[in-house]
Amino acid sequence: MEGQFQISPQQRATLLAYQRNEVTEHHIYARLARTVRDPQNRAVLERIAADELRHSRLWARFTGQEVRPDWLRVWFYTLVGRTLGITFAVKRMERGEEGAQENYARMEGVVPDVEAIAQDERAHEEALLAMLDEERLRYTGSIVLGLNDALVELTGALAGLTFALQNTHLVAMTGAITGIAAALSMAASEYLSTKAEGDGRDPLRASLYTGVAYLFTVLALILPYLLLTNPYLCLAATLTVAVLIIAFFNYYISVARDLPFRRRFLEMAGLSLAVALVSFGIGVLMRTVFGIEV
Repeated sequence: MEGQFQISPQQRATLLAYQRNEVTEHHIYARLARTVRDPQNRAVLERIAADELRHSRLWARFTGQEVRPDWLRVWFYTLVGRTLGITFAVKRMERGEEGAQENYARMEGVVPDVEAIAQDERAHEEALLAMLDEERLRYTGSIVLGLNDALVELTGALAGLTFALQNTHLVAMTGAITGIAAALSMAASEYLSTKAEGDGRDPLRASLYTGVAYLFTVLALILPYLLLTNPYLCLAATLTVAVLIIAFFNYYISVARDLPFRRRFLEMAGLSLAVALVSFGIGVLMRTVFGIEV
């Protein structure tokens, strides 16, 4: 046990942290496995859960005690898996496994079998990358289309309408009508485009993902105009909401698809804000030229 391997108190504390991490991830993978319908994906998750439990028991041989899992972390990743998808939850957690592999390397020469555990962790990541195939990720392009078009078009439209009309309820009504019409148009276009491409995706599902993403963005962007009374404060809140949506979605894609976050976020946010600025200028010009007072 502990004395047999001459483990110092500091090393024992480190091993206890490893042990708790492994038993926590065992429960996470086991719970995520129960939410997966695909038998092959479920089997891989169950195998990884069993490996994590085996690792935890191995550390227990050196620490000489049992540890409780981090139930808050278990609950968090189970919730993330149910809401944002198994791919995002697992890959987000696997990012922490990279650090664990480096930490295990520091224990080489202190306790046996540490290299075998590190190899298991690397195998986990490779297995996960090979196994996961979620519907929502197959339709990422459709979701991006809906979000991006709504963010660019509606932020621009709301910016122009804010100065041209200067009435929050009128801006909200006009924005809602414009947004809903555009969502239906985009959904129809995505249906026809996907059907023509014949890439294996269901045209109806693709159009639904595009339309729902567009409508969600419309609702989020016009909400400040329904809750606040100052039109310029509404515009500032809408632009903030737009940037938050862009940040969240790009972070989701960067984790789930292993893509760079910073460049994609800056590109999408810069485009939306630039269009909003130009449209606001057009609104100023229209109000001045036509002398509109609402």
